[in-house]
Amino acid sequence: MPVREQVRFAGEAAKLAGHLFLPDPADSDPADGGAAGPLVGVVVAGTWTSVRGQMADRYAEELARRGYAALAFDFTGYGESEGEPRDYESPVLKIHDLRAAADFLSAHPAVGGGQLGVLGVCAGAMYASAFAAEDARVGSLALVAPWLHDRRICEENYGGPEGIEAKKAAAEAARRRYEETGEVAYVPVVSGSDPDAAMPFDIDFYLNPERGGIPQWPNRYAVMAWSEWLDFDAVAIAPKVTAPVLLVHSEDAAIPDGARRFHDGLAGEREFLWTEGIQFDFYDQGPQVGLAADAAAEHFARTL
Repeated sequence: MPVREQVRFAGEAAKLAGHLFLPDPADSDPADGGAAGPLVGVVVAGTWTSVRGQMADRYAEELARRGYAALAFDFTGYGESEGEPRDYESPVLKIHDLRAAADFLSAHPAVGGGQLGVLGVCAGAMYASAFAAEDARVGSLALVAPWLHDRRICEENYGGPEGIEAKKAAAEAARRRYEETGEVAYVPVVSGSDPDAAMPFDIDFYLNPERGGIPQWPNRYAVMAWSEWLDFDAVAIAPKVTAPVLLVHSEDAAIPDGARRFHDGLAGEREFLWTEGIQFDFYDQGPQVGLAADAAAEHFARTL
């Protein structure tokens, strides 16, 4: 079994909490036929609003089983990490957090001095890609069931131009309230009964305590985050990404058109692996997670 270390490291705005997964020491013992030496490090980014126990830990552990030193962590204001406001979805801040995670992982004694891999799940793919575009330490990128949006895709998913402007107006009002009173306006991340929820559906992964509905995840979305989220253009980032990229996706998962357009815009080596499954299968279901972890491990082995 991989070894899991509880770690804390400094982010730009707050102290961040994470788990570093390392391969089973028995697997690296030369007496048992394993290979000794420093490990390749991989930073794992979970999807929007998530805490590490929902999907990032799972992928980090799977990568450790395949010989990598993999770091999963809670972003600023989420889970066990410090930072205010809580549960605020800021792409810019999350990209800064990935840089801090790379700083920590690069300096860890178990990790070699070469380039790092980054794995992003769903919206974590947007943040991982933006980080890779600006940091030469990222030598390889794996994107699992990637949510990669631009203005057109946001309009298609959030009620057209009118829906976008309504959410941004609500965000502006919530921002004013926060600046004047310190109070954060929240809506549910997931709810089939609240039309203002970030995802106005009953989604089993998030509501099932046996899956992602864990106590560390409060199911709330800071309304003032809508503007930054909706204005983030991941598709435009693609030409700036020069590291080799693997995309693992399904036609039945979220916005495959965004993934295709991102793939077509990439500047460097890229590979698309199409498989089966809905979006949430890639968060915790054995067949999809195992296939994605195998593909990512092979991709990192070849490109790092």
